[in-house]
Amino acid sequence: MDCCHGQATRTLDVLHPLRPLSPDEIRKAVSIVRTRPELAGLAIETVELKEPDKTAYRAGSPVPREARVNLFSLHRLGVTRTVVDLDAGAVTAVTEAPDARPMIQLEQFMAIEDIVKASPDFVAACAKRGITDMAMVCVDPWSAGNFSVPGEEDRHLCHTFAWLRLRENENFYAHPIEGVNAVVDLKTQEVIRVDDYGVVPVPMGEHNYESQFRDSFRPALKPLNVVQPEGVSFRLDGPVLSWDKWSLVVGFNARESLTLHDIRYDGRPVIHRASLVEMVVPYGSPDNGHFRKNVFDIGEYGIGKLANSLKLGCDCLGAIEYLDVHLATMSGEVMTIEKAICIHEEDSGLLWKHWDFRTERAEVRRARKLVVSCICTVGNYEYALYWYFHIDGTIEFEMKATGIINTAACIPGQPPKYGREVAPGVVGHIHQHIFCARLDMAIDGDANSFVECNTYAEAPGPDNPYGNAFYEAQTVLKTELEACRRIDPATHRYWKVINPGRLNHAGTPVAYKLEPGHCVTPFVHPDSPSGKRAGFVQNHVWVTAYDPEERFPAGEHMNHSTGAGGLPDFVKQDRPIENADIVLWHVFGLHHPVRIEDFPVQPCVMTGFKLMPSGFFNGNPCIDMAPETNAASCCAHASA
Repeated sequence: MDCCHGQATRTLDVLHPLRPLSPDEIRKAVSIVRTRPELAGLAIETVELKEPDKTAYRAGSPVPREARVNLFSLHRLGVTRTVVDLDAGAVTAVTEAPDARPMIQLEQFMAIEDIVKASPDFVAACAKRGITDMAMVCVDPWSAGNFSVPGEEDRHLCHTFAWLRLRENENFYAHPIEGVNAVVDLKTQEVIRVDDYGVVPVPMGEHNYESQFRDSFRPALKPLNVVQPEGVSFRLDGPVLSWDKWSLVVGFNARESLTLHDIRYDGRPVIHRASLVEMVVPYGSPDNGHFRKNVFDIGEYGIGKLANSLKLGCDCLGAIEYLDVHLATMSGEVMTIEKAICIHEEDSGLLWKHWDFRTERAEVRRARKLVVSCICTVGNYEYALYWYFHIDGTIEFEMKATGIINTAACIPGQPPKYGREVAPGVVGHIHQHIFCARLDMAIDGDANSFVECNTYAEAPGPDNPYGNAFYEAQTVLKTELEACRRIDPATHRYWKVINPGRLNHAGTPVAYKLEPGHCVTPFVHPDSPSGKRAGFVQNHVWVTAYDPEERFPAGEHMNHSTGAGGLPDFVKQDRPIENADIVLWHVFGLHHPVRIEDFPVQPCVMTGFKLMPSGFFNGNPCIDMAPETNAASCCAHASA
């Protein structure tokens, strides 16, 4: 990765075993696999770091510099997974997945649109709706799922939805071409079928969001600046980021986007690796072709390739450090997304305070957090990923969802049961965004256990004579199947990862608690085609014994998947997870009955979770912060 502070760019030359692959390493990995005749003609799906064995890495032992290179044929099914030793210049492992389909690639998006718009059947379907200028038609590529539709067997398919753009830069999502879905075979580069469910008039009202289409704006607010006159408090040494007592390694790849490694507080390990490993967006409409809208944005597209190049003063405010990221294209070249990762500090309100009313003495400290973020655009939606490192030892992940809702059309005033009319004739269907974070926990080391905490009221009787008694019960969950759990608001259920071999000064195991603030109830039936593929959504937490190859909750190859090879299969092994190297998987999300206010652009809605120290410290870890008064603050005199 390359880094820039403000607008100046500098090259980072500090090497670290967990650093992402450099452009030269990507090129070298591709050139090495190309030396194998059977691999030479294949396209590249992904090239990423194969992370070194964590025991060897921590011990400071020499570790090989390796890459995972996934390849696929443009003309037949299958994904070839390879491991490349960059030091030795050799392919050290080749694994074939003959029935797998690769992720839909960024480079294929516009090609899919062109294939659809050239289809006589699609052109005819548009003509039935009064559309004759195909240059104004916009076609979005959606993954096709696996619905056992006759004629779709043994193909690599893309299912599409279409809209009409009335003029240059105008918001085409205001004009859905309802009831027309072309199905494209990506291997044969042909439209195999156009599903036409009947004509619904295309809504023609304009609902724009770009500033060029506005004649007036509300009075501007006065500037709100974030100023750090003495510079920032964090430091980057290569990919190693340090701030206050935190240290971590920043990574990035084409599938997951941001990955964070070797997260420590005051030198003490907390998490070995953290990332968002899947998101599925099930839509609730069975009408027309909308039943197929159940996309896995990480597993079927890879959101890393869809990361934005961020803009100073707009996406990121204050004193910013940016990192460029380098990924492989289908042809094996290097694509660079400049300023893809943003790092900065934010004030975070009150940290702690107490006023002694007897002495009228007060002590107050302000909180601050370090922010590591990126923003990825998947078709109509923007997903902004924020990792926060709080000064009190809390780790927080926040997802901000914005962009444009996926739209369909209806007769004005007659919205379907499964959606809401957001503008005359424009419908947003009810849907969910369900995310899964993979957290390779390391609370003061790898020997960790998983504890469930529930609060209960004491039964009325001798132990509760006044009816006020309640207590917390803690249960160690000892196997993977025991640890398949869901939230229970009635008992204020939460979970802790503890290290039973390390005790705090109260004599209890050091721990971090998972605060599951945004869990959702899935409404896709678990035995349905989409439900089988998203089996991980049926629990809010899963815990597995560490296996470096168990990386994704719905499976390694998601396109057209059947649901095999994900978390439900991992936990069938029912491995012991007590006092062991464990991985915590947390499922959370957004339940989204669409609002009128979500159109034409949806204001950010937030979801996420926190990992909070719970006995990890011997008291408040911020008690040693020096008092300070912010000299830049002043009285507003707003009433003057």
